[in-house]
Amino acid sequence: MPSPLRPEQRRLPLHVHISVMFTFLLLLTGVVLGLFNYHQTTQIILSSSEKLFDRIEQDVRLDLHATYQPIRHLLSLLADTPAAQSVDLEQRLPLLKPFSQALTDNPALASLYLGYANGDFFMVRALRTTALKAQIQAPEAAAYQVWSIEQGSQGDARSQSLFFDQTLTPISRRDHPEDLYDPRSRAWFNDALQQTGQITTEPYVFFSTHNVGTTLARRSGEQAVIGADLTLAALSTTLTKHRVTPSTEIALYDADGNAVAYHDSHRLIVDDRTARLAKAADLSPELNALFTAEHAGKRLRVNDRQWIVARTSIQEGGPKGLQLALLVPEDELLVDAFRMRWQGALITLAILLLCLPLGWVISRILVKPLHALVKEADAIRSFDFNFPLTRRSPVLEVDQLSLSMARMKETLGSFFRITDSLCAETRFAPLLERVLFETVQIAQAQAGLIYLREADGARMAPYGLVIDGMPQALEAFDIQGHDLHRNTGPAWFEQLVSANNVVSHLGFDQAADLQGILLAMQSPRIHLIGIRLHNQHDETIGLLILLVNDSGLPSDLEKLRPDRIAFLQAVSGAAAVSIESQRLQARQKQLLDAFIQLLASAIDAKSPYTGGHCQRVPELTLMLAQAAAASHAPAFSAYQPNEDEWEALHIAAWLHDCGKVTTPEYVVDKATKLETINDRIHEIRTRFEVLKRDVWIRYWQTLATGGDEATLVRTRDDELLALDDDFAFVARCNLGGEAMADADLQRLDRVAERTWMRTLDDRLGVSWEENRRQAKKPAPTLPTREKLLADKLEHLIERDKNELIPEDNPWGFKLDVPAYKYNRGELYNLKIARGTLTREERYIINHHMVQTIMMLSHLPFPGHLDSIAEIAGGHHEKMDGTGYPKRLKREEMSLPARMMAIADIFEALTAADRPYKKAKSLSEALGIMATMCREAHIDAPLFGLFISEGVYMQYATRFLDPAQIDSVDTASLLHKAGLSG
Repeated sequence: MPSPLRPEQRRLPLHVHISVMFTFLLLLTGVVLGLFNYHQTTQIILSSSEKLFDRIEQDVRLDLHATYQPIRHLLSLLADTPAAQSVDLEQRLPLLKPFSQALTDNPALASLYLGYANGDFFMVRALRTTALKAQIQAPEAAAYQVWSIEQGSQGDARSQSLFFDQTLTPISRRDHPEDLYDPRSRAWFNDALQQTGQITTEPYVFFSTHNVGTTLARRSGEQAVIGADLTLAALSTTLTKHRVTPSTEIALYDADGNAVAYHDSHRLIVDDRTARLAKAADLSPELNALFTAEHAGKRLRVNDRQWIVARTSIQEGGPKGLQLALLVPEDELLVDAFRMRWQGALITLAILLLCLPLGWVISRILVKPLHALVKEADAIRSFDFNFPLTRRSPVLEVDQLSLSMARMKETLGSFFRITDSLCAETRFAPLLERVLFETVQIAQAQAGLIYLREADGARMAPYGLVIDGMPQALEAFDIQGHDLHRNTGPAWFEQLVSANNVVSHLGFDQAADLQGILLAMQSPRIHLIGIRLHNQHDETIGLLILLVNDSGLPSDLEKLRPDRIAFLQAVSGAAAVSIESQRLQARQKQLLDAFIQLLASAIDAKSPYTGGHCQRVPELTLMLAQAAAASHAPAFSAYQPNEDEWEALHIAAWLHDCGKVTTPEYVVDKATKLETINDRIHEIRTRFEVLKRDVWIRYWQTLATGGDEATLVRTRDDELLALDDDFAFVARCNLGGEAMADADLQRLDRVAERTWMRTLDDRLGVSWEENRRQAKKPAPTLPTREKLLADKLEHLIERDKNELIPEDNPWGFKLDVPAYKYNRGELYNLKIARGTLTREERYIINHHMVQTIMMLSHLPFPGHLDSIAEIAGGHHEKMDGTGYPKRLKREEMSLPARMMAIADIFEALTAADRPYKKAKSLSEALGIMATMCREAHIDAPLFGLFISEGVYMQYATRFLDPAQIDSVDTASLLHKAGLSG
């Protein structure tokens, strides 16, 4: 049926599809060939372009080398000239001839010069252009300028220019008193003077000639530097020769992005107030995109045009070297490939137009025989397996399709029936019966027998028998089980051990323990069809035996056809999956239950004082839940839990305290106020013993110095008696009974003010963690006096940041977190108002609920068990919203969670294994719970049910000591709880 949300898609005849496919294949072939040719051509061109790029890079590198290397050789030669070490102009003028010859031999060389450590400067410059002569006001006939700066003895400098013609004949001389040029302030001078080799500066614009160039320099002797200004104008000419296409962009630039060479050399220099090198990114939009835009690999798109990019580094040209960038438009580079692609497309189109009529005719001929099967296929699609068979076709494949379709209808009909039956059954025993009935019916057999493997053993035991459509009791036929690994069974059983199916013929004498079935079938001979049931690991899980009468008729032999056996095997495969799934599910539930009980037992075993709590609470919760399910009270009328909800309650009850695995035992088992791993009352007792020894020492010392013995004895005895009394008082405070009076707290403060002398370092022999806490205050000088009872800085143990739970936590916890994880101060602990736990320790114990919820929330329970964390994590909540860890109110909690709270409280009150309290009698525990009910701490209707249905007594008779079971006035309890008028 077409979807109402979208229109029915138009269907076309098969011959149209064939024609379209034929056309598509031709078109696809042409496109593939065209793309292949285009791809190959493109690859060849791009490969060639990469080689071309490498050659261009090599040429530029060689040009730079040819430009720089002669100048380096020249500087090396001239640096050792004796005249270079001269001290005045007259002695340096002999350098004019070699310098001028070097300038003549190297057109790219602008000038040669010497700088001296005393500030002298000697330069020879070639005057090759009229503009340069005009700029420095040189005579028209001048060919060279000698610029000399000599430092006087009084600190004054003389700067002058000497002009010479081509034959080095002097022409004129001119002073420059205003020129204060000092080579010692130049980087080329200082860098070269500090190095033994040559240095090369970054390219820049020469001020005098406005040419792009660089400076090469090296040390000459110990106090002089020889330098040369080299122009790089020839590089732009070289780049112009290497433009691959008319639109090619090629540039040479330094590490700061300044253009050094470009095919349009006039754009290299920006003429503003001071001439400077143009940025390479400013030369063209393509170069700008190369420097600023992101691009992948060797491709760059600028202004809707694809460019092929090549970049390389050249070590020559300065301390940081130079960079060469080459951008070639892809359309210009691949113009031949584009032309070949379009030619291939036109050829493919021409072939396609010629073949279209031929494909149309052939497809019409091929599809005619298939029209007859359309209606039959529609019927099968609609699961109508009673549609009449199609006429036989002269086309072999179509005729075979028709026969196969008929058999498929029969097979599908049977298969759907049995799979629907198997999927509908969720219990194991009815599932086996359904498998047997359906298989016997499909096989058209007279009887069927199923064996299943027992647990993980090798024995196959009979589990079900059907004869003539009726289930039979196995005991009446005395059918035996057989072992898979022992050759003691019948022949057909031994064959099935190593084969997936067996077809055998049995007479009465060979039937062995199946003889009773043959008698019931009233058949002396049978055909036995055996099928091995196996799981996904190919392990045998059972055997399916089908018995068919051997009457000799063709109809009986028809039931043994290989295709029917194959179909029975496929059906039995579905049955095997269902059986194995049911068994695995049962085993998984058993495993989960065993693991849960193991965890609960481990939690109980963790502390000898809470043993059995995690095992008794589930029993009490189940009792209360059963009472609620059976009650007709309006509060429980809607509580009718199904099997899944019972399972969730069972697991939640067993895991309600699983977070206790994270709670330290010494906190749970803390029997006295000063107890941690050990009871620290012994340490305090030792201090009292020290004070008593001090009393005796003072007594003997004073007596030895002539004191009155009678007075000393009275003083000694009074002090010893006071110490004994104070220690007995501290020891009683340590027991943690009922609430402490204000007078007791004040007396503790007075006792704590006593001091004793410590002579040993208390930082020796302790853990590194305690040392770290002690380091927060300076160590006292020994011996030192300390208070008898102290709250020390090292008693405060900070909480790790990872243990903090944010207020916006996903679980909804609302907790008042103490500032410290532990406060082990002696006075602080002894002043605990009620019980033995500090606020910090109560938080740690209460924190087990947080851990329980977090642990259960992270377990991947199936959907029907999603409520486990909510049920298990709510048994410390109170109906008025003052509980923990979420401060939920009654209406925010489920009924099972409220049951858990009552069960947990009642078990805790009546438990006889707590170190810090005596077990309550039945009436005492119920009286306390009645008060809690009236104060809205526990659920009132559930507590009323707990009393009225006698759930407490049902639990008491099973788990409480008989001495705890006393008479209970239920009416008085209900009145005290506020549940009666």
